[in-house]
Amino acid sequence: MSQFSGKFVKVSEPSPHVLLLELNRKPVNAFSNEFWTEYGQVLDTIAQSGHDVRAAVVSSALPKIFTAGIDFASLADTASLGTEPARRAFNSRTFILAFQHSIQAPERCPFPVIAAVHGPVLGLGMDIITACDVRYASSDATFSIKEVDVGLAADIGTLAHLPHVTSNSSLAREIAFTARTFSAAEGETLGLLSKVVDGGREAVVAAALNLAALIATKSPVAVAGTKRLLIHARDHSVASNLEYTSVWNGAMINTADMPAIAAARMKKEAPKFEPLQKPRSKL
Repeated sequence: MSQFSGKFVKVSEPSPHVLLLELNRKPVNAFSNEFWTEYGQVLDTIAQSGHDVRAAVVSSALPKIFTAGIDFASLADTASLGTEPARRAFNSRTFILAFQHSIQAPERCPFPVIAAVHGPVLGLGMDIITACDVRYASSDATFSIKEVDVGLAADIGTLAHLPHVTSNSSLAREIAFTARTFSAAEGETLGLLSKVVDGGREAVVAAALNLAALIATKSPVAVAGTKRLLIHARDHSVASNLEYTSVWNGAMINTADMPAIAAARMKKEAPKFEPLQKPRSKL
C-alpha cells in the first residue's frame, strides 16, 4: 500500500480488504500543518481510488503514545493571517475550515474507520477519534480535551461529535470544561469507547484489525449504506431519515450481494462480493 502512504502516515493491508493507517511523526505524533493535511489527503485518496477497501484502522506507529495533539511550534507563525481584524478573522476561519475538513475525512470514506488508540490521546487526538466510526482503546490509554487549557474551545470536531458519540452528557461536559485526563475505563463509561483491550499498542491494534476483518466479510453495499444512513440519522429527524432510507434502499435493494449471500448460505460457503467501486484508472 505504498501508493497511499505519505511522509507521516504509513498504509498497509494486513488482511484482504483491510487497511492499517499508522501515524508516525516522532517523537510524539504532534500534528503540524503538513501532518494534518496529509492525514486527510491519504484517507480521501483511498476513498476515491476505487481500491477494494471494506474497513480501515487508524493507529499510532509509536509504541507509547497515540498523539500529543497539535504541534504549536508549527502553528506559531500567524503572519499570513494578516493584521487587519476583519481580514485576519476571515483568514482564520478559512484555516479552521480546512483543518476541520482534513480531520473529518473518516466520515467521507464509504467504509468504516476504526480508531485503535493507546497511551496518551491529547487535544487533536480527540478530534481524530470522534470522527471515526468505532473506537477501541488499550487499557493504558488516557484522554484529554486540552483546548481550554490553552485558552480556546476545541474547534476541529470534538465538540461537534461528543454529544453524538457519548452517552453521558454530564460527564462529557465535565471533561470538556476541565481538560482533565481520564482513563480508558472512564472513556468506556462515557460511551466514547466500545471496547477496552488489556495491554498496549499491539493488543489494541490486533483487536481492531480483527473487527475490521469481520466487517470486511460483509456486503460492502450493506456496510456502506449502513454507515451513510447512520450519519444521516445523526444529523436529521427520524421522519427525514426514514424518507432518505426509503430512497437509498429503494435503489440498493437491486444489489447482487443479496442473491450472492443466499446462494452462499445454500452451499454453506462464505459469500464473495464484487468491489463497491471500480478503480479510478478504469472508470
